[in-house]
Amino acid sequence: MAEMQEIGLPDGRIYVAGEWREGRGAEITSIYPADRSVNLTLRGASRDDVEEAIAGAQKAAEDPSWRNLLPHQRATYLHRIADGLTRHGERIAQVQSRDTGKTLAETRALAASAAGTFRYFAAVLETEEEALTPSRGNYITMSVHEPIGVVAGITPWNSPIASDAQKLAPALAAGNAVLMKPASWSPLVSLVMARICEEAGLPPGLLSVLPGRGEEVGDTLVTHPAIGKVSFTGGTEVGRGIARKAAEKLMPVSLELGGKSPTIVFADADLDLTIAGILFGIFSSTGQSCIAGSRLLVQRTIYESFVERLVSATKALRVGHPADPATQVAPMIRDPHRDSVERAVAQAVGEGGTILCGGRRPEGAEYDAGIYYLPTIIAGLPSAARTCQEEIFGPVLHVQPFEDEAEAIALSNESSYGLACGIWTRDFNRAWRIGRGVGTGTVWVNTYKQFSISTPFGGIKDSGLGREKGRQGLRAWQRQKSFYLDTSGQPHPWAGIAA
Repeated sequence: MAEMQEIGLPDGRIYVAGEWREGRGAEITSIYPADRSVNLTLRGASRDDVEEAIAGAQKAAEDPSWRNLLPHQRATYLHRIADGLTRHGERIAQVQSRDTGKTLAETRALAASAAGTFRYFAAVLETEEEALTPSRGNYITMSVHEPIGVVAGITPWNSPIASDAQKLAPALAAGNAVLMKPASWSPLVSLVMARICEEAGLPPGLLSVLPGRGEEVGDTLVTHPAIGKVSFTGGTEVGRGIARKAAEKLMPVSLELGGKSPTIVFADADLDLTIAGILFGIFSSTGQSCIAGSRLLVQRTIYESFVERLVSATKALRVGHPADPATQVAPMIRDPHRDSVERAVAQAVGEGGTILCGGRRPEGAEYDAGIYYLPTIIAGLPSAARTCQEEIFGPVLHVQPFEDEAEAIALSNESSYGLACGIWTRDFNRAWRIGRGVGTGTVWVNTYKQFSISTPFGGIKDSGLGREKGRQGLRAWQRQKSFYLDTSGQPHPWAGIAA
């Protein structure tokens, strides 16, 4: 881990209100999923660490030297952080790959995306305007936005650097102090982010990175009276618990939760384009993605031939080591998670499903040390089956036929989730009808898993509430205040006082 030593993380310290120190919480071990070797063992944050981080954040957020900065002045910090992310991009990629098992090709792209996120919100600060609202009397009315104060971001293990940036950049841009809790399975790259922010000159206290147990760190962040907002990305059940606790203190939350996203293929689709998109949509990131296109609906007239081609293409995917440039499907993050995927596949078979490919661990000496699982396609289940309803979060795809547009929409909406949808057709009018009829936060047409920081993202139903990204992403971390400025110079007539 020489790359980590260069950026100051060999001793496993956490970042508490501008101070690097050993945590006082439970021990956390980061492993390399490719061979299960230990990357680093560190002590996570304790409740006392969180309390001290919050106290430091309150002081930093209230300091006029930060709170009163003009937007373009805050933008300079974001630009410096973006420059640091770019400068350390390869190191970030290496650390994240070792922490998560992702391919280096993917983690390099994620590092570049994180830098772009900070640059985008710096640009938003340079161009964002307040509103002068229409007057309805002898006064001027306007709306302004102010920082919430102290806020928290809780990020998932599957794409930590991107998730960190999507919360941290707009929260800092909005003028807040931020406490970040990375997932215990992948805490290292968030600590790299803290080092880069420190090098960029971010004032102490404005950022703390607090890896640790959810019941110790996460609960404290959600329930503490000083925390004004929490943004969480992760599982639906944990998100529900956060929402319940936040409701007790009337605190706003943003929740980006699970998904069971449908991909709909019509007979007129460009089949080469479609197969490539479906493979990327479900099997990239080893299926460990909330937006994975895990439910495939294929029009019945092409169902048999299309599925045959898809299975053949899936079998040809390269499952391998994260550092191998040829690898398309890397190892899964941890043994318990792979075990859960294996149980889900066994459940599908128990429900009457047929495994068309995969459904097991790959064979060969090169796979023995790692946490690998083959890309899997299952058929033969109705959409009401548990396999078709529950998020598996692995490289598992279920395929079923449909007759027409109405059935495609009905099957797509037969889910408690509503995060994303893919539509494959040459007919734009049809794509528009289907996209408007499907209940999801994002719709892709003839593509999948494409993202832009300028476009809002989030889900409905069990996939969460609120939106990240886009210009609105800044406002999600601010409070709105209205001003009325009298222009009459006259006492209010109710008082009966003449001017």
